[in-house]
Amino acid sequence: MYHQDMTTQVGILGEPLNQKPRRSVFLESALDSAQGPHTTKVAPAPVKFINKPTEAFELNKQRGGVIYETLKPIRFLMRIMGIFPIANTDTELRVFKMTPHWLGYSVIIFLLIVGYIGYVKWDTVEIVRSQEGRFEEAVIDYLFTVYLLPIVINPIVWYEGKKLASVVTELIYFERIYNKVTKKKMTIFFGNKPLIITVVLPVISCLTMVVTHVTMAHFKIIQVVPYCYINTIIYLVGGFWFIQCDVVGRVATLIADDFQTALKHVGPSTQVADYRSLWMLLSKIIRDIGNASGYALTFICLYFFLIITLTIYGLLSQLQAGFSSKDVGLAVNAALATAILFFICNEAHYASNSVRVQFQKKLLLVELSWKKNEVQHEINMFLRATEMSPTDMSLVGFFDVNRNLFKSLLATMVTYLVVLLQFQISIPEDIEGDTNSTSVISATTRAPK
Repeated sequence: MYHQDMTTQVGILGEPLNQKPRRSVFLESALDSAQGPHTTKVAPAPVKFINKPTEAFELNKQRGGVIYETLKPIRFLMRIMGIFPIANTDTELRVFKMTPHWLGYSVIIFLLIVGYIGYVKWDTVEIVRSQEGRFEEAVIDYLFTVYLLPIVINPIVWYEGKKLASVVTELIYFERIYNKVTKKKMTIFFGNKPLIITVVLPVISCLTMVVTHVTMAHFKIIQVVPYCYINTIIYLVGGFWFIQCDVVGRVATLIADDFQTALKHVGPSTQVADYRSLWMLLSKIIRDIGNASGYALTFICLYFFLIITLTIYGLLSQLQAGFSSKDVGLAVNAALATAILFFICNEAHYASNSVRVQFQKKLLLVELSWKKNEVQHEINMFLRATEMSPTDMSLVGFFDVNRNLFKSLLATMVTYLVVLLQFQISIPEDIEGDTNSTSVISATTRAPK
């Protein structure tokens, strides 16, 4: 309950020192004398909020924000797989760092898989071969060695772990800045998309390796396990890149829409400066994402390029003899590798385009004639910042990830396929020579005594 005390204190010049009445709070049935016609009853606070006022205010807030919850499923799975030794070291500020215990766990998983790979290479995978022993079968034989090469991506991701942790922290910190600048929560609906990606990618990667071993080799389930693990971590790294780019693209679109709404109302120039600061932070984040995953993505792109080239060559070389069950595994591998490579390049292009082009469109469509000089100056500064600040997702300066990268990889792939097919055609099929040598040998064995 509270009782209003209407006593007013007056200063030396006669001005009132307290504009609001003082209130005294009493619990119900504590003091009977405090009850009166101007008192209001209030219920006691729950036990868990006694002496803990911050918990009462944090109860209705989302646990970690939209971006944190979006990245959470795939981060958890990558950590369990031993490729993402990064954890949240501050539950309140959401600061991510590489932790020694998760790094030790990742090293143990890596050593176990390397030992398993050594056993698989000792117990050699037996390829289903035809009687002719053609050249393309020797090329396909190399695929089972190439499938094991991506195990080196684990140390690469560990090497980039600090930068990856910094990027995740920056994304979550950016959401807090957005909430303060716009005075509202970030409203981006991802649905179950991150969880579906996290579940579907391991299932598809394992099924791909099982189908490949069933159709192209003498199937032994104990030999498939390292192939499934390595294929899964490759797909998860690509999925993590996809989700990061999707988050940046949607956030950029949301900020552009909020900025367009803010421009409809004549406000102070500081409002435009705040959105320019948001954009500068977002452009820095998109560059940091490319640099943080530079070596890992470079290796993945080259690996997919090699896999697609070899598998498509294996399919094309089977056209003369007709398709068989082995071609199913080749077709599945080629299709999925091409799809993952396309989504990596396309989503990076979408994020870069959303950060730069979306804001430039909003700024160029602004009618400046009826706005103040300060607002016009800030808008011109904003437009100049979008032109001068790079927003391309560059992999440590090697190349930019966009649709042009996918197009150039396909063009190079076609060139290599033409060279391989020409080499296959140039190999003579010396069937008559084999027949003549066989007749000579038989004639020698039948020589007269």
